[in-house]
Amino acid sequence: MPPDQRVEIRQAEARPVFNTLDAWLSAQLPDISGKSPLAVAIRYALTRMARMRPYLDHGILELDNNTAERAMWAVALGRKNYLFIGSQTGGKSAAIGYTLIETAKLNGVDPQAWLADTLAHIADHKINRIDELLPWNAR
Repeated sequence: MPPDQRVEIRQAEARPVFNTLDAWLSAQLPDISGKSPLAVAIRYALTRMARMRPYLDHGILELDNNTAERAMWAVALGRKNYLFIGSQTGGKSAAIGYTLIETAKLNGVDPQAWLADTLAHIADHKINRIDELLPWNAR
């Protein structure tokens, strides 16, 4: 989904969960021994709540990196095959290619068709409207 739609959903569905969890954790802490492992875990969670809140307001942020790690799994499996990719520039080009392909997959778009269409249109496309070529705006 585009970032603005993700923000709307997060505001409607995730914000109440964050607020409830924050309040519940804060309410539990006084009733637990301060040195217990549970109290340590609750304090740990509470100190990180502020760092997680930007997730609610920015549609490009993820709460974890699971999506990126799953996308890189194929690269990790083929690491030995990529050892001789050619050069540092070749490695950067491969990384860009993987990023484009995985982004298309994450948006439910056929990567080969999207990339072929994008490459066919990019030369004539206005630079200030480049976001129209992104996978979530696929034709």
